[in-house]
Amino acid sequence: MFSTLKTCTMPPSQNNLPLGEPVDTTPAPWPQPVTLNGRFGRIEKLVAEKHGPALWHAVAGHDDLWTYMKTGPFSDEAAFMELQKERATSSDPFTYVILDHEGAPLGLSCLMNIRPDLRVIEVGNIFYAPALQRTPLGTEAQYLLMRYVFEDLGYRRYEWKTSTLNAASRRAGQRYGFTFEGIFRQNDIVKGRNRDTAWYSIIDKEWPTRKAAFEIWLAPDNFDSEGRQKKTLAHIEA
Repeated sequence: MFSTLKTCTMPPSQNNLPLGEPVDTTPAPWPQPVTLNGRFGRIEKLVAEKHGPALWHAVAGHDDLWTYMKTGPFSDEAAFMELQKERATSSDPFTYVILDHEGAPLGLSCLMNIRPDLRVIEVGNIFYAPALQRTPLGTEAQYLLMRYVFEDLGYRRYEWKTSTLNAASRRAGQRYGFTFEGIFRQNDIVKGRNRDTAWYSIIDKEWPTRKAAFEIWLAPDNFDSEGRQKKTLAHIEA
């Protein structure tokens, strides 16, 4: 658990101009190779040789997964593995693999653009194999990372950014409780094409409410005997 942070006391403005509230200035820790266990599966640090081959078989042939990403699609397993080896040794993005109860890797999610001095971090480079999409584990994985970032690492801002054209990603960010903040026009170039980027965030003051909604949704009594949700996450948040 993140320890109590020191607060920097600012003197009042001498010219009576408004100032922001005082903020803890102690840097947050860097993400670590932790294992985050949930009811539907777990998250652990990506190890290319351990997770890569099975992950390739889970996503091979689904080239649409890479449409809005800077990498992919990949011609073969060897090309895919090169990226996983690079990601596994990178500290930013810091890549986690999402596994089901049997230990099968079904997706990746990264903590990235890490700014410990500001306690700001982004979740991104997310891709889910078809077997993970629209499943309780897919939602639980995002909850587990959020909880880790806010409660264990003590970050104050958690960002979600996506192409304005990526409708599925924009819906997911809103479903997970991120607040839309605006569009950065011509913010990037991806595979030779313009990208306007939609920005979303959750801040630490909002986390208790978001956490409560996730935990109500993930509770066993929110699913019927066939594993179908009774109440949607959006309904619970509302």
